[in-house]
Amino acid sequence: MVAFVEPLADHDPRQVGGFRLQARLGAGGMGRVFLGYSPGGRPVAVKVVHPDLARDPEFMKRFRREVAAAQSVSDAYTAAVVGAGPDDSPPWLATTFVAGPSLAELVTRSGPLPEHAVWRLAGGLAEALQAIHAHGLIHRDLKPGNILIAADGPRVIDFGISRTTEGTVVTATHTTIGTPAYMSPEQAQGHPVGPASDVFSLGSVLAFAAAGAAPFGSSGTEMFAIAYRVVNGEPDLSGVPASLRPVIDACLAKDATARPAVSQLILDVARGAAVHPEITPGRFWPDQVAAVLESSAFTPVLPPPAPLTPPPQPSPATAAAGAQYAPTEAAVRRQYAPRTDAGFLEVDSPTAAAALTRLRRGPRWLLPAALSVAVAVGAAIAIVLALSSSPKPPSFLGTNSPTTATSGTSAATATRTP
Repeated sequence: MVAFVEPLADHDPRQVGGFRLQARLGAGGMGRVFLGYSPGGRPVAVKVVHPDLARDPEFMKRFRREVAAAQSVSDAYTAAVVGAGPDDSPPWLATTFVAGPSLAELVTRSGPLPEHAVWRLAGGLAEALQAIHAHGLIHRDLKPGNILIAADGPRVIDFGISRTTEGTVVTATHTTIGTPAYMSPEQAQGHPVGPASDVFSLGSVLAFAAAGAAPFGSSGTEMFAIAYRVVNGEPDLSGVPASLRPVIDACLAKDATARPAVSQLILDVARGAAVHPEITPGRFWPDQVAAVLESSAFTPVLPPPAPLTPPPQPSPATAAAGAQYAPTEAAVRRQYAPRTDAGFLEVDSPTAAAALTRLRRGPRWLLPAALSVAVAVGAAIAIVLALSSSPKPPSFLGTNSPTTATSGTSAATATRTP
């Protein structure tokens, strides 16, 4: 397994936005990148934003801009977006998985690219920039770490600080806009930038690929010293083959207006690459580079997608135990309090509603038993009344006189006497 595919850590998520995560692909200042699989088994790269940054409003503006930019660009030399959740917690972005190292890793571990491979790289990156600029976007951070080398060509990734040509740059005080060694002079000075800024960065990237070092200083050099050289110094192109020098020199012009447009650059690259031997049909890279990419050092061994498993079901014993301790109606009422002014109880949970229904109805044997008891009590009362003497008439009948109370016959006679 290559170094850029690592097992998941215990605290890493296992699923994001419907994608099952299987391994780590890398980590940076903004978060982590995972290898994931779609439900159909398609490998994807899932970028998950660090929770601390997700709480930063300025950073989230930048991330939403990245999502919008990546979704708008679809080209053979960019990584297509397959899903995004900028408003999820944590936010994430998923792109097609590119099975290959970054240009930075490839050159660091295997050395500078052969001359004819740099021409192929130049053509692919120029076409990628053409697609990005066609959507009114500027990448603003084109560097070897943001270029993946796949078997069928380069891929430009990470639109994290790209913006529209008419848009307003959204930054925070702790955010570095661009990488000093690959910035354009206008970018290093904080001036407005346009497509020509990406062309300057492309020149620095091609010099790195051909010579194995950035033309204005390595990452170990103090960043302000690099920025000064970008603005005022001359690039070190001593390790660049002579045939590539005119194209790279043109890209690295200090004056943005003197740099070639991307369309002109594509024509220049096509002419320069024509003097080199044809590429093997079906391959993008020369055989020497293709063999390196296919070697065990750079061929990722991906873990298979985890099988889809249904959620665990409770065992019969667990279900029976739960049935013995059903919630009382009072407990359910406390949990699902009345919500309407009319006093009706609104139950949000189907489980709670079913519990209330069972509790209101009571056991099925209760009603017949209650009726039987009522009939028995009524019969007992009737028997007692039948066996007892005639009760005295109630006082509310108006027969309160002692004389009338002693003889029913006399009372009747008295009522008929004139």
